Amino acid sequence: MSRIGKKPVAIPAGVTANIADGTLSVKGPKGTLSMPLADEVSYSVEDGSITVQPANETKRARSFWGMQRTLVQNLMTGVTEGFSKTLQITGVGYRAAVQGKNLKLQLGYSHDVDFTIPEGITIATPDQVTIQISGSDRQKVGQVAAEIRRWRKPEPYKGKGIKYAGEFIFRKEGKKK
Repeated sequence: MSRIGKKPVAIPAGVTANIADGTLSVKGPKGTLSMPLADEVSYSVEDGSITVQPANETKRARSFWGMQRTLVQNLMTGVTEGFSKTLQITGVGYRAAVQGKNLKLQLGYSHDVDFTIPEGITIATPDQVTIQISGSDRQKVGQVAAEIRRWRKPEPYKGKGIKYAGEFIFRKEGKKK
């Protein structure tokens, strides 16, 4: 039995949720999100909450149960609070700045990297070495953070590159003389 799946997802005040045509649509103060529903799981909206139950007793239905409940919870959190990730840049001369709809990164290449900010994502740079990514869709926020980090992953000797805030970079010792 899924411990996560058993809990109903509460619908906060100011949020509406409805199920139609195999999709769950959630509308709240931060926008509207929708998700296709899995056939292995049954969903019901009642008494200010959404309940997720396996449709049958197959192993596949039980394995989808907890994940689908978590995806529904992410929709609720996204339209009320939103999600955010913070990236930190380490390295001499490495910096970032938002210019209109682009994020301009200087990462030690012979050219600047221009990253186009996708729709529904907000990027802020409080200082030159910090990038804050926020939005209502958790998957999209994580994907944008991963794409920015991919330009210069942290290296293990000096730790130069783009890392997630709080990420531990395993350091290696340099050459011995």
